[in-house]
Parts: sequence; C-alpha cells; structure tokens
Amino acid sequence: MPDFATEGDRASSLVFDWNEVNRKGRILPRNATFFDETLRDGLQNPSVVDPSIEDKLKILHLMEDLGIHVADVGLPGSSKRAFEDVLRLCKEVVECKMKIKIACAGRTVVSDITPMIEVSQRAGMPVEVYAFIGSSPIRQYAESWDVQLIANRSAEAIDVAVKAGLPVAYVTEDTTRSRPEVLTTLFRTAIDHGASRLCLSDTVGHATPDGVRNLLQFAKHVIAGTGRTDVGIDWHGHNDRGLALENAIWAFEYGADRVHATGLGIGERVGNAQMELLLLNLKLLGQLEGQDLTKLLLYCQTIAQAVKWEIPINYPLVGRDAFRTATGVHAAAIIKAMAKGDKWLADRIYSGVPAGMIGRSQEICIGFMSGASNVNYWLAERQITSDDVLVGEILKAAKTQNHIMTEDEVLAIVRRVRG
Repeated sequence: MPDFATEGDRASSLVFDWNEVNRKGRILPRNATFFDETLRDGLQNPSVVDPSIEDKLKILHLMEDLGIHVADVGLPGSSKRAFEDVLRLCKEVVECKMKIKIACAGRTVVSDITPMIEVSQRAGMPVEVYAFIGSSPIRQYAESWDVQLIANRSAEAIDVAVKAGLPVAYVTEDTTRSRPEVLTTLFRTAIDHGASRLCLSDTVGHATPDGVRNLLQFAKHVIAGTGRTDVGIDWHGHNDRGLALENAIWAFEYGADRVHATGLGIGERVGNAQMELLLLNLKLLGQLEGQDLTKLLLYCQTIAQAVKWEIPINYPLVGRDAFRTATGVHAAAIIKAMAKGDKWLADRIYSGVPAGMIGRSQEICIGFMSGASNVNYWLAERQITSDDVLVGEILKAAKTQNHIMTEDEVLAIVRRVRG
C-alpha cells in the first residue's frame, strides 16, 4: 500500500479532481457568512407545523454548533406567539453567550419594526432588521404601487430601525424580476437612510446563474456609486427551477458576502437553498477549513421532527439511502477497502461524499443485485459466523426477491440453516 504523508497527499494521489482544473480562485469571500432562514422562511412552507419553543431552541443551538453566523428567527410583528418565541430565542443567545447573531423579518411598515426594537431592548442584544417590500413591475401592478410609494415606505421603516440603533438589511422582494432603474432608486434610498445591507431576493425561484451574476454585478455598481464601502450584499434564493443550491454557490463567487438557506430546503412552495448541502459542498470544495459538520445529520433530523417533515429516502446526506448499497460490485470495493484497514478509502471508494464527515457510515445491504461479499460483510457486522452453505442460502433467497432484504428476513434464513 502506498505510504501517504498527509490526507491531502492521499486524496491527490487516489482521486483526480476535475473540479479543481482551471479553478479561478477562492469561491468564498473572506468575510462570507451563512444566514439560516429555517425558523422564518422555512416555516412559511404550507406543509410544516410551527415547532414548539423547545424545538426552536434545539435548532438554534445546532446552528451555533455548525458555525452558522446569523439566524432569522421569525416575524415578531405577526402574532403574540411569534413575538414571544423570538424574544425567548434572543434571551437564549444572551444567556448562553452564543456567537450566532439574530435577525428578524418584517414589512417596511413601522408596526412591523417596533416589535423588533422591543425584542432587542428586552433581550439586551442587537437584532438585525430585515425589512422587505416588493419591487418587481408585476408586484407593483398587482398592488397599485409606484416607485415613489415604495421608496417612501422603505425610508420610513428604515429610519425607525436606525434611530433605535438597529442594523438594517433592506430586502427587495422579487429582485430577480425587477427593473434596474427601480432597483437603483430603492437601493440608493435605503443606503441614504442608513441600511447597512442589501438583500437580493429570488423570491419566486426565477434566476439562473447568469441572472445571479448580472444582478450582483449591478448591485455592486450601485453601491459603489453611493461612495459607501461598508454595505454588504445578501443573496436569498428559492428553488422553483431546482437551481437554488447552485445559485447560492454562484452568489458567493459573484460577490455576495452573505447567503441564505434553510435546513432541508424547506420554505415557500418548493423551498429554498438547502443549508446542509450548501455547507457540505463548500466544505468539499475546500472553502470551510476547520468547520466541523458532524452535527449536520442531527441538525436535519431535529428540523424534520420539529416541523413534521418526511425526509425523502434518496435525499443527499441524510436520506435513508444516502450511504446504502446492495450492488455487488460496489459492496465488494467497499469491503476490500475495509479489509485494508483503511476507513478513509472505504468512505470514498464509491461515495463522492464521505459519510464520516457528517457522522454516518457506509452501509452494505443484501438484495437481488448482491454478491457473496455483501452477505459475508452483513453477517460479520452482526458477529454471525458465515459459511458457504449459509451464504448460498441467503443469496438464493435474495435473488428471488424484488427488494432489499430486511434484517428479519435474513435472520430467518440464518435460524433455518443453523437450526
């Protein structure tokens, strides 16, 4: 077996990575931050339940453990319960001395901003205000708004938050379908009144990577024209075209310094970019050095249980089948790697995502496409001595099935053969 000085030497020797050919440079800006919308936009999905405050606290702590920088914890102006939950979450951050920052969302109306100010004062911590209003021509037409009305409402709401000492991110809903001259007016108004961030929203999942590039370049140009150098840019994307995750990664490369996502991608309609897949892909691209993702599985499972969400069996990372195989040639390769005593190799020989990175392991099953290697490994894992007769009987049964054999089905054969 070759002797590798480091894991990096092993990876470069055993895997040729086409992803790194002609890499232009670092994807993430140095000041990149992750913004978790699970407890706000995620809960706007029509099929979820609003979790208990106990579950929300668990999710918040898992965000902290994963190194997520900011969490949007709700719309405190929407109901008494929402206000109380937001306040409790903020107090948890203070009491536990957590690093994660807190944001809240609201319309650009004073009645939505004042509850955020009250939360901030009662919790004794700053709350970042994400004030949103529609900006696209289709929304203007439906609402009978004009640009000046939108600008005036935006300025009034931002003024209230800034006067209270809270940082403001100005959110133009449906940014990806808005006219440049309208966005220029609104962005300049927001910045002039003290907004420290602009949030570009792909509210209906309209954008392609080209749209992401064009919009971010445009926003950076508008910011530069104001003379301000301290205005950040957020990207908030939905998944209606199935491009939310890809767009989120491109947004970082094209100049956003904060990208939004939700656990399991839950959110309005078909949802948002998936936080766990965003973190995973950036980790595999070498962008998150030192960031521990072993709690990603728990993060996803906790969210799913809290909102009553069923994780698809083929979902990356956390789906039941993410690291399962019953195919003979695949299982044989994994088993040979394990026989070498090389867990690193076994975790990658037939997997582009190392299961151990998120606290899982490769799983070998027995089915209609399996071979003797599958059976021998399965038995060894359960400390059952194998022999040719037993292996043969199990394989004979497996070849007659149209599904992966359950543990009970295999053990029934073991009992029959062994008497």
